[in-house]
This record gives sequence, structure tokens and C-alpha cells, in this order.
Amino acid sequence: MHADPRLQQIELARRAVLHGSGSVTDALVQAWYDRAWLERSWRRCLAQGHRPEQHVAFDMVPSNARQHAAEAHRGLLSAARPELERLARAVAPIRYFAILTDAHGTVIDTTGAIDRRDPRADVIARVGVDLSERSVGTSAIGAALGELQPVWLHRGEHFFQDTSVYSCAGAPLFGPNGRCVGMLDLTGVEVAERPELKHLVARSARAIEAALALAVPHALQLDLAWADSLPGDEQGALLCLDADGAVVSSNGAAREMLPHLHGLAHGPVHASDLFALPWQHLFDQAGRAEPAQVPLWSGLRLAVRARRPRADAPGPASPSRPPLKALETELIHQAVREAGGNVDAAARTLGLSRATVYRRLAATRGGGRPQG
Repeated sequence: MHADPRLQQIELARRAVLHGSGSVTDALVQAWYDRAWLERSWRRCLAQGHRPEQHVAFDMVPSNARQHAAEAHRGLLSAARPELERLARAVAPIRYFAILTDAHGTVIDTTGAIDRRDPRADVIARVGVDLSERSVGTSAIGAALGELQPVWLHRGEHFFQDTSVYSCAGAPLFGPNGRCVGMLDLTGVEVAERPELKHLVARSARAIEAALALAVPHALQLDLAWADSLPGDEQGALLCLDADGAVVSSNGAAREMLPHLHGLAHGPVHASDLFALPWQHLFDQAGRAEPAQVPLWSGLRLAVRARRPRADAPGPASPSRPPLKALETELIHQAVREAGGNVDAAARTLGLSRATVYRRLAATRGGGRPQG
């Protein structure tokens, strides 16, 4: 019986990195060309003092772990659960199951065909168990969180010999502001290699990220596409605005199209920072059948379809009708007049930010990008 060439490649790589001074790249240039992230993970484990032959002791889980996860990660669990169940059904025939962790690698939910009679499956599929790289070495969970990219690991690619029974795919999950909030994992015990699961788990991660973005209270949803495409298709780019045009959430696809959105992790971003037109025009597009061609400050254009949240959706109502908006604007003008033209003082009186007051003033002058 011939040895599995894939497992032979993995063993050669392990000897190069874990038992010597060689490089995986030197040992397997052709077979290992896209696995540099795996070598980095192995080397991180070595730097932490781990050795492959050490026994892996999985953490004890407190009795209130599930309740704690439900309280600490309510939003992520709610957004992820439908996709987690769909994913688990898809992989059940090949004996894989789904795991959701927080950003530190602690399990907060599991579902699927988990054989609780098999301690190797049961020990990792427990809410509250720490499956981070520092705890259990290289795995899809630790590597996805360490590298912030989708990964696939098969058997001996795991750092510890104790964990070489697993095959797993993982993808990081990014919240509405672009920060990593957790990861999604598919794992099987002594199963056939299925590298295509990396694509499947990454697709599900994008669906969860879209759900997280839409769960943030918003006044307008923008589905984005390049000008020769249709916005709002599956796994498309989206961002959400509040009634003043500030960006309150986005998904990864939108952040790839509009790099300025990466600033959401550090502070507010306004629609006028992204689009080269008065931001109020985006609200005027809501409900129209045809997407609008919207210019960017770079000179490129996007196809944008705007829609207000449904009446039964959580969050605030859609933007105020013109009479109320006009009243709000007049109140701002009045506060500025009473402050002798001092915008900072007027903003403090109104309980608004200085930038918001400037935007409202600029809007009444027909301006686009706010000044000052």
C-alpha cells in the first residue's frame, strides 16, 4: 500500500521546521509555496516553548461557560447562528462539524454532527474551551486568528502530535468596524482531506459579517458594486449610514473597495469622505429600481443601490421627512447665531459634534465635502 504523498509532504515539512534549522520553503519549494503562514504558526509555537511531542491538556470548562458566552457575545451569536446551522448541515455527510470562537480562540458555539462518544471530538466541541494557538498549538482556529486569513490544515499540519487526528478549515470574522471579533471553523476527526472547505467556510464568514453589519441600527443601507456590475448580489459589498450620513457599519467587501473605511476601527467616517457628491443625494436614491452611478474622490465610479431598513427591522426609523429635517437645520442655525458664530459653543449647546454642525451648515449651502 502506497503512503499518502500529501502526508509525506507534511512530514517532510515538520522535520524541516520542528526538528531542524531548515526552512519549509527550502525543503518544499513547489509543494509548499502557499503555506508560509503555516511555517510562521509552527515557529510561533516553538518560540512559546512548545514541543510537538508534548501532551495537549485541554482546559476544564466552567459550568456557566455557555451562559457567559451568551451574555458576552450576544450580537455575534445571533448573527452567526443561522449560517452556523446551514454550514453544519452541509458538512455533516462528510463527518465535519462547525465551531464558532471569540477573537481569543475560546469556543462560544458549536453545532453539527459531533460524535460525543468520541473524546477527540467532544473535547474540542465544548463552549468555553480555549483552542487558541498558545493553548493547543497550530490549528485552523489559532492560525486563522493569528494570520487573519482563511486557512486549511490537514492532520500533521497541526503543531502537536496529539492534534494530528484533526482536519479543519477556518476563517476570521470581522465586525462592522473592521476589527476581528472571532472565527468560524469546520473540523473533522480522522476524515478525508477536503481543502475546498476553506472556500466554504470563508463564504459563510462573509455572510455572518454582512449580518453583523446590518444588525447595527442604521438609516440607509448601500449595496455597492463597480460600475459595470450589479450591486446587492450575493456576498456583495455593503455599508450602512445613520441619518446624518455617518458610516455606522460596513462589511469586508466594502472595505476592500473603499480603503478609507478601514478608519472605522479608529474613529468616525462620513459618507462625504467616500463619495464625491453631496451625501444627501444617497438618501434620494432609496427605493429606486436602478442603481445610481456614484463618483468616488479617486475618480472611479460605483454602482450604488440605496435602501432604507424595513419598518419591522431593528434600529431607528428611516431619515426624517423634509419638514423635520428643516426644523433641525434651523435649530442649528439658531444655536450658531446665539453663540455669536462660534460653532464649537453651538455644538456643545446642542449636544452634537463640531463635525456634525459643520456638515449641516455646509448642506444648507449645497456643499459636498464638509469644510473646517
